[in-house]
Amino acid sequence: MQTEWRSQLSRQWRKEASAYGFIAPYAVLFAIFIAIPVLAAFLLSFTFFDSIQPPQFNGLLNYIVLLTQDDIFMRYVLPNTIQFAVLVGPGGYVLAFLLAWMLAQLPRTPRTIFALILYSPSMTGGVAMAVVWQTLFSGDQNGYLNSFLLSLNLIQAPIQWLQSPEYLMTIMIIVTLWSSMGVGFLAMLAGMLDINPELYEAGALDGVSSRWQEIIYITIPSMKPQMLFGAVMAIVGAFQAGTIGVALSGSNPTPQYAGQLIVNHIEDYGFLRYEMGYAAAVSVVLLLMVLLFNRLANRLFRED
Repeated sequence: MQTEWRSQLSRQWRKEASAYGFIAPYAVLFAIFIAIPVLAAFLLSFTFFDSIQPPQFNGLLNYIVLLTQDDIFMRYVLPNTIQFAVLVGPGGYVLAFLLAWMLAQLPRTPRTIFALILYSPSMTGGVAMAVVWQTLFSGDQNGYLNSFLLSLNLIQAPIQWLQSPEYLMTIMIIVTLWSSMGVGFLAMLAGMLDINPELYEAGALDGVSSRWQEIIYITIPSMKPQMLFGAVMAIVGAFQAGTIGVALSGSNPTPQYAGQLIVNHIEDYGFLRYEMGYAAAVSVVLLLMVLLFNRLANRLFRED
C-alpha cells in the first residue's frame, strides 16, 4: 500500500514538475523582494536598531512612541497622508475611469494616440517630473505661474509656491493626479474595449436609454476585475507617494511638514536619523493601512 502511494506521488510530481519549474523563478523573486523584506520590517519594528549595533528587542515601545509621543506623526504626517490619499486615490481613480470611457468612444488611431499621451506622464521619473513642475511653480519672477500673475497685476511680488505650507499640498495633489494615468488606467481602457457590444444592444431593448445608465448597469458590472485592479493600484500609489513633496520642495522634511507623508517619515527616521526599528514600525502601520483599503476595494468590486 505504501509503495503504491509513493508511486502515485512520484507520478503526480513528475506531472506537475514543469508547472513548479515555471513558478519557481517568480516564487524566488517574491520571497527575496517582498516576503523577506516585509517579515524583516515586522521583526525590526520590535527592536531598537541603528544600523551599526545589533538590534535590541524593545517590545511594543516603537508603536507606543508612534501613537503617543510622535507629535510630528500625529499632527502632520498622518493627517497629510489621509488627506492626500483620499483626494488622490479616489480622484485619480474616477479621473482614470472617465478618461478611459471617453477614449473607448474614439476610433482606434486617435484612441491609441491619446492613450499614449495620457499614459506617458506616469512613465516619467519623479525627479524629472519635479523639474518640469518646479519651472512652472518657481518662486522667482521667472517662474511661469508667477510671471503670468505678475503680468496681469494679480500679485505684487512673486509667491514662493513650493516653500509655502499654504500651497505645497495642493500642488502635490495636482502633480500626482497629472501623473496618475498608469497601468490602472490602461486596464480600465482594455476592460471597456473588451465588453461585448451586444450587451449594450440588449440593454437598449430592456430600457437602458442613456449613457449614464449604460455605465451603471452594463459597463461597470462587466469590468469588475479591471475596476478592482485599478482601485488597488490607485490605493497603493496614493499611500506610497512621498518623493513628490520632497522633490518639489527640495527638502526632507518638507517646509513646516506641510507635505510630509508617511513615506517621508519612514525615510526621515530610517535614512537620516538611522532609527531603523522605529522606521520599520511606521512602515508596518503604512502596510496595515494599505491592506485595510485594499480589503475595502475587494469587497466593493468582488464578483457576486
